[in-house]
Amino acid sequence: MTELPVTNLLQGKTVLVTGASAGIGRAAAVGAARHGADVAINFSRDVAGAQSAVAEIEALGRRGLAIKGDVADPDTAKDYIARAVEAFGKVDVFVNNAGICPFHSFLDMPIETFERTMRVNLHGAYFMVQAAANQMVRQGHGGSIIAMSSISALVGGEYQTHYTPTKAGLHSLMQSAAIALGRYGIRCNSLLPGTILTDINKEDLANEEKRKYMEGRIPLGRLGQPDDMEGPVVFLASDLAKYVTGAALLVDGGAFVNLQ
Repeated sequence: MTELPVTNLLQGKTVLVTGASAGIGRAAAVGAARHGADVAINFSRDVAGAQSAVAEIEALGRRGLAIKGDVADPDTAKDYIARAVEAFGKVDVFVNNAGICPFHSFLDMPIETFERTMRVNLHGAYFMVQAAANQMVRQGHGGSIIAMSSISALVGGEYQTHYTPTKAGLHSLMQSAAIALGRYGIRCNSLLPGTILTDINKEDLANEEKRKYMEGRIPLGRLGQPDDMEGPVVFLASDLAKYVTGAALLVDGGAFVNLQ
C-alpha cells in the first residue's frame, strides 16, 4: 500500500489507542505518530507486538508507550488514562479500537463467548471512553474521541450475532457521547470499517473462494488493509474535523452501497 504523505496535522497532540499491538489499532497508532503525535497504546497479551509498535512510533521521532491491560476490566480504563497522563501530561485524542470477534453459530452460542464479546467490545469501550472524557474535561481544552465501530453496525452476520450488536452499540455510544460532551469541546465520532485484513478475520478469509467473492462485492475491487484506516483516524483526530461530531464514516471500499 502507498503510504500517506507525512503531515503535521497532529503535531503536539497526545493520542491513545486501545488494542494497538496489531491490526487496525497498530495502524492508527503508528499513523498518528507519522502525523506528529505522541502515542500511548493499550494491549492485552501481545507483548512483542506492542513493543514493536512502540519502536515504530519512536523511529518516527515521536514518544511511544505501551500499557498492558484487559479492557473488559473497568479498572483498566482509569489505570490506562492515568499512566498515559503521567508519561505525556495530557490526552488530546482517544481511539477506542480494542475488540474481538470469535465467530460462532447463533443457536448454540456459549454464554461465555457472548458475555466476553460484550465485555470487551461494548462494556470496555464505555468505561474507556468515560475515563478519557473525564480527563479531557479536567484539562479544559476539548478533545476528540473516535470509536472503531464496523460496517457490521449496519448489516448482519450469521456467525456474528454476538458481535454486530456491540458495533451498533459503539456507534450509538458516540452519538450520545457527542451530545453529553459537546459543551466541553469534545468531539465524538465513529469509524465503520468494512472487511479489513487482520488477525480477527484471517481464518475466516483463508478460504480463497470466499475471499474472491468478498473482493468481487467491493466497488474498489479489494479488501481493506489496516493502513487504509490511517487517513480517516487522522482526519477525525485533527482540527480539520473541528465541526464534526456525532458522525459515522464508512471506510469499506464501497461495500455497503453495493449490497443490493
